[in-house]
Amino acid sequence: QISWTSLLVLGYLFYLLLGAMVFQLLEKQAETHFRDQFQLEKLKFLQNYTCLDRQALEQFVQVLMEAWEKGVNPEGNSTNPSNWDFSNSFFFAGTVVTTIGYGNLSPSTLAGQIFCVFYALFGVPLNLAFLNQLGKALNAHLLTLERWVQKPGRAQVQCQFTILAIFLTTGTLLFLVFPPLVFSYVEGWSYGEGFYFTFITLSTIGFGDYVVGTNPNKHYIPVYRSLAAIWIVFGLAWLALVFNVGADLMERYLQLKWHKSDLSLAEGDTTKLEDEPEQPRIHIPS
Repeated sequence: QISWTSLLVLGYLFYLLLGAMVFQLLEKQAETHFRDQFQLEKLKFLQNYTCLDRQALEQFVQVLMEAWEKGVNPEGNSTNPSNWDFSNSFFFAGTVVTTIGYGNLSPSTLAGQIFCVFYALFGVPLNLAFLNQLGKALNAHLLTLERWVQKPGRAQVQCQFTILAIFLTTGTLLFLVFPPLVFSYVEGWSYGEGFYFTFITLSTIGFGDYVVGTNPNKHYIPVYRSLAAIWIVFGLAWLALVFNVGADLMERYLQLKWHKSDLSLAEGDTTKLEDEPEQPRIHIPS
């Protein structure tokens, strides 16, 4: 029989393969369309500006790519706000210790890169300890709320379900529903884009395709990204608890199903043995 660990590994690999196939199906054709469109735009640009050749255009594109990799937005001009003022640096430090790592900004100096390594080396465990304590504080408040909600004669399971529903509803509103409204208003995104950024950030996936406070055509308040960093920390603690509860429930459910199937197979084998007539025993003399 396949063990529970082997079944979990197979299910995990199957889930990765399923995701790969779905993403390939959804995104590959769009990527081909954008690539062809980009090449067509380059050809049009060369036709409109005959003083340029293809090599010069490719060199300029390479300059744009290097600028973007260094965290410099090609849009706008030299008056764009610095990516390394205190507010933005505070936001970057938060993305390092929380392991979000958007990728749109990174240290470019050797000293900055070395410091980033040691800063993350001590900062990531410190962040985990902080989130652990924050999670314990949330659990303590949940227990207080449970004692307040629980009344004589009310089932304990019903009380726990009520507390879990309150916890999920409140956290969803504070960290997943209302923030996209703010980001949509400030950044000019759609609500769907804001919700996508919210979840990708709080789950520490951090693709970097959407990042707050990076549009050079907008004027942000100085503490905008610092407030976003604080929201990220508390949102991480809440979503980590949600993921832990979900993983625990999923594991218990799958193990329960697995053990039930084992029991049914064992009962079936026992019944089969009982139904079969007893075979005559053969005595072999020593």
